[in-house]
Amino acid sequence: MNFTNSWATARRVLREELGYLARINRSDRPWQMPFAASLASGLPLLIGAYFDRMDFGLVSSLGGLVFLYLPTTPLYHRMVTLMVCAFAMTACYALGVMSHFVPLLMMPVLVFTSVLVTTLCRFYAVGPPGSLFFIMAAAIGAYTPLEVLEVPRMVGLVAMGSTLAGLIAFAYSVYMLRKKEARSVSPLPKPTFDFVVFDSIVIGVSVGISLALAQALRLERAYWVPVSCVAVIQGVSLRAVWNKQLQRILGTTVGVLVSWGLLLLPLNHWTISLVMMALTFAIETLVVRHYVLAAAFITPLTILLAEAARLGQGTTAALIQARLIDTVLGCLVGLAGGMCLHSARFRERVGPPMRRLLASLSMTRRRRP
Repeated sequence: MNFTNSWATARRVLREELGYLARINRSDRPWQMPFAASLASGLPLLIGAYFDRMDFGLVSSLGGLVFLYLPTTPLYHRMVTLMVCAFAMTACYALGVMSHFVPLLMMPVLVFTSVLVTTLCRFYAVGPPGSLFFIMAAAIGAYTPLEVLEVPRMVGLVAMGSTLAGLIAFAYSVYMLRKKEARSVSPLPKPTFDFVVFDSIVIGVSVGISLALAQALRLERAYWVPVSCVAVIQGVSLRAVWNKQLQRILGTTVGVLVSWGLLLLPLNHWTISLVMMALTFAIETLVVRHYVLAAAFITPLTILLAEAARLGQGTTAALIQARLIDTVLGCLVGLAGGMCLHSARFRERVGPPMRRLLASLSMTRRRRP
């Protein structure tokens, strides 16, 4: 009897999980948005291909990701939001690049950046993708091999990519606002300690732990581990966190096969640029509909984004295997962090001491002359 009940429960749970995985959401996102997003991140690549400096194009395309933070509000609010996000993206990349020269500072800087940008995104109610791409810029910057004198140039390339994304966003907004009325600007929600501060610190610590584990395991390019971690841990509920990590692992597994096929092609700088633009269009079209399908294209895009300038210098199998390991490790840490975030007992034990500690630090600063 117990075996029968257990089997029935297992079947029900499996059916529910398959239902979540197979669910396709409706989307009101116009096709012009993915097209503009692909231009924002793809034009720097084409410019880099033209001048035979793919490394410059890749860094600049990182700044183009700020287009994804464009809200559906009136034009003035859109552009102000995008300018602030462009500054944040550039600053995060700069902090990451500077931490590269002192390896011991990589993890503290990434934790500080994660806590700060997550706090600001939650305080100002920044919608998806939230702090994800800011943390990604800092993580990639931390693992970018540079000389000291090259730092201003690389940070400037990110700023130029963000500026180009702003111009594309302006043209896109002017066009779309003629077709569809803008959403009114909602007042900012009243900030709470748990949502703004507590959650941000837990997310930042989880990101730091994921990077520490990647370094302990001596993963060659460990930046994708914290990126996968923050992509999973930002779920609004434990169910959302579980779904996200499962979908990301499954999507990455499929994406590995897609990546393998792409890397077997005779790619050059021009074809890499066009492939990355097509992948961006596919991701932004699918991400609101089905995350597994989107993750299947995210994997080859991130591999090309990080490795396009060095393709051919290593084996394809090693590259893809490293990316799969990075994703699984980051997702598992993100799941553990999500369990802490959505645990009432964890909040009751850690929340009050954290509040008292921050209050005492604040009082100490006020007393200083």
